[in-house]
Amino acid sequence: MPQTFLKSERLCSKKILGELFKKGSTSVRTFYLFPFRVLYIPQPEPGPDSEPLLPAIVITVPKRMFKRAVDRNQIKRRVREAYRLNKALFRPASAPPATIAFLYTAKQIISFEEIEKGMKLALQKM
Repeated sequence: MPQTFLKSERLCSKKILGELFKKGSTSVRTFYLFPFRVLYIPQPEPGPDSEPLLPAIVITVPKRMFKRAVDRNQIKRRVREAYRLNKALFRPASAPPATIAFLYTAKQIISFEEIEKGMKLALQKM
């Protein structure tokens, strides 16, 4: 699997974002794993000859915790890089989720190594 982060892997659709963050939605699964709260929608079962698509992801950092845009952008860059390097960790037996939202929940900026450790665990758990 190439270690790139293509535009097609970014979640931009307002309709899908609305479905992902809708309260009480039964199709959305969620779990918490420091420093992330992860929401995802599972991919429908692919046919025998179709290859599963890479999930579209969105990364959010709360403005309430990090007032300066520079800090929010730095965290998003670190999370994006951790995802790019470790997206091959999706379980090969099952199809990866269709859409994923990573919500950064730590109170301060943490190192890339800690973010990467959390990302690896989150990707393996899905």
